[in-house]
Amino acid sequence: MRGECELRTMYLNSSETLLKSATLVELLRTRGQNQPKQTAFTFLQDGETESDSLTYQELDRLSRAIAAQLQSSTVPGERALLLFPPGLEYISAFFGCLYAGVVAVPAYPPRPNRSLARLQTIVADAQASVALTTTSILSNLERQFAQAPELKTLRWLTTNQIGDLAEEWQEPAVSGDTLAFLQYTSGSTAAPKGVMITHSNLLHNLGLIHQCFEHTSNSRGVIWLPPYHDMGLIGGVLQPLYGGFPVTLMSPLVFLQNPLRWLRAISRYRATTSGGPNFAYDLCVRKITPEQLTTLDLSSWEVAFNGAEPIRHETLEQFAATFEPCGFRRQAFYPCYGLAEATLIVSGGLKIAQPVVKTVQTAALEQNRVVQADAEVDNTRTLVGCGQALRYQQIAIVHPEKLTQCADGQVGEIWVSGPSIAKSYWRKPEETQRTFHAYLADTGEGPFLRTGDLGFLEDGELFVTGRLKDVIIINGCNHYPQDIERTVEQSSPSIRQNCCAAFSVDIGGAEKLVVVAEVERRYHTRQAAYPASTAADSHLLETEVVIQTIRRAVSKHHDLQVHTVLLLKPGNIPKTSSSKIQRHACRIGFLNRTLVEVEK
Repeated sequence: MRGECELRTMYLNSSETLLKSATLVELLRTRGQNQPKQTAFTFLQDGETESDSLTYQELDRLSRAIAAQLQSSTVPGERALLLFPPGLEYISAFFGCLYAGVVAVPAYPPRPNRSLARLQTIVADAQASVALTTTSILSNLERQFAQAPELKTLRWLTTNQIGDLAEEWQEPAVSGDTLAFLQYTSGSTAAPKGVMITHSNLLHNLGLIHQCFEHTSNSRGVIWLPPYHDMGLIGGVLQPLYGGFPVTLMSPLVFLQNPLRWLRAISRYRATTSGGPNFAYDLCVRKITPEQLTTLDLSSWEVAFNGAEPIRHETLEQFAATFEPCGFRRQAFYPCYGLAEATLIVSGGLKIAQPVVKTVQTAALEQNRVVQADAEVDNTRTLVGCGQALRYQQIAIVHPEKLTQCADGQVGEIWVSGPSIAKSYWRKPEETQRTFHAYLADTGEGPFLRTGDLGFLEDGELFVTGRLKDVIIINGCNHYPQDIERTVEQSSPSIRQNCCAAFSVDIGGAEKLVVVAEVERRYHTRQAAYPASTAADSHLLETEVVIQTIRRAVSKHHDLQVHTVLLLKPGNIPKTSSSKIQRHACRIGFLNRTLVEVEK
């Protein structure tokens, strides 16, 4: 199936021809030669102050210097761990690996005094032999080498101490089929796995994004997303390079601390493209004050992409209503769907179109049926469409057990095929066979990538309803955890938004529902400081009252009995570095009794 974006490939002016590069090395080399003085990347150290910038020529030269150093101690195909904070040093190190023919393994530096378990898992799985970082990060890590001997055995290269070795670089023998990097999945649903992404995968996917977002050399980007994840790296760093337009970057941490910084950067740099997961838009609505709105001009924003987690219709409506006085246009919203195993984007719509929404009966959805409903009726769910299959990509909705294509009006697993689909998982043949080599049992068509996500198609529009592994099955009925979590978040002002997880556990041979939720910081603080405060604060202090409120809300809206509710201290619910809730980690923490609860 070909999507609407294919019909819009003629939007480019005749003078703006996409580069026909076979690899990212060739792409950057061409940019460096043809647009040497053009600024490619600018970094805002605190989300507001420009600390550094790179032209295409400067990035090319830095990448060649790092590559020359790597070529003196590695052979093509070796894996190199990248441990950098968000910033331009990370970008030059990433391209340094590509320029050396070394496979980059992006990761994020562990916070001080935090577990190195994820990093150790990645190093062992990737069989990395060398690590690139900065002197300050290496100094911090060396204190923990005794607890992580795998890290100590790596050959460490501090890129900020590399001299001007650009002229010593030897161009590697890379092609479109060459492995560019291992994108380790976020671990939101399972242990991280290394997705093998080739240069051809990247260039095909970058072409899809470029066409559907209608990027030109006049586009401008602002990105706060983590550069070690697919959306931040491919959408935020590589897409501007592909399109030949500048991008301004900032750390995810400074955005989370103050989301106003994101929107101020869009205003200041007249950004046309920016975005993130749904929670980012929700955070802006909740944290930015009416007085601060007067400082914003969002009229330049043409593509506000939204992906990587369930897209909530109410969030789009609230964001549009809040920021329309600042010049934001609701048609700028661009809901899309993608995943690391497909490089990045899978589906998207027309740039000028408003999001497609559909309200369905929750009870029917729990039975994997799609029944339209009135939005004003209780027990309904309003879904946001994620666009159509993009050029040369195919989406199929498949029964996850029968492996046959679902009929119209049925929910099934989302299967995808096309040139953007990655080669496999690194060193995981069984999981690769199960995930990347699926065939339809009735027609034999394939291979497809099994995404593990549930959804349906209507008139070609993809609607994502949940994750196969996250679906809660109690008494034979399916329940989507994100629906239950939304109910819990709305049940009491004491519950932090986007900090709740619902899952099931086996108790006495039956599946039981468990809910864990963080409380608002003011709740925890007031409880500690004022254990016997006034009646006006009672909804913040009485944990049993909050728990009973949650139980009643879930029973009313989902006809489910909650077996256990845990209220957690702020900042203690397991999340990935990109702020996705780790439901499986919450479940493990519940079973192991390691979750940090508030005092009762």
